[in-house]
Amino acid sequence: MTDTPSVIDHMDYATLTQNALRGVIREALIKASHPHGLPGDHHFYVTFLTRAEGVTIPDDLLKRYPRDITIVLQHQYRELKVDGDRISVTLSFGGVPKVLRFPLSAITRFYDPSVQFILEFDVEEPLEANDDEGLIAEPATATDGAKPAELDPDTPPPDTGPKVVSLDQFRKK
Repeated sequence: MTDTPSVIDHMDYATLTQNALRGVIREALIKASHPHGLPGDHHFYVTFLTRAEGVTIPDDLLKRYPRDITIVLQHQYRELKVDGDRISVTLSFGGVPKVLRFPLSAITRFYDPSVQFILEFDVEEPLEANDDEGLIAEPATATDGAKPAELDPDTPPPDTGPKVVSLDQFRKK
């Protein structure tokens, strides 16, 4: 009986793949940050961990979304900036503008429903997260008075046939 040595991935391809796919998100956000905004019908649902390292959000939002938050970048965002691997954006919550800052590494899901494009990432939660599910925070403008919508973040908005790219297929089991 011969022992087959286990294969060790010294290249860490799973991490390299995640970093490359986050580069796709970075480029999409750079395009969205231009003065003319998003082209065509493109819009993004971006979910990130609110307690991940490098995340800065107002305390009231952190209390409302102790685990993760999904923001919508469509018509009502301002001052979207991409600086290296850090994102900064101003969104309105209940008519009040708030600045959110987060690194690409905190993103767990990126979804563009206009073209059925989804990227999902396994990200370790830094602190014990509240067992409550995260909520989608759909930004409202100061004039429309809309409230953030509560939806299940594990279910993409209703569209059919999304193209899911999951990193699980690259991991050894």
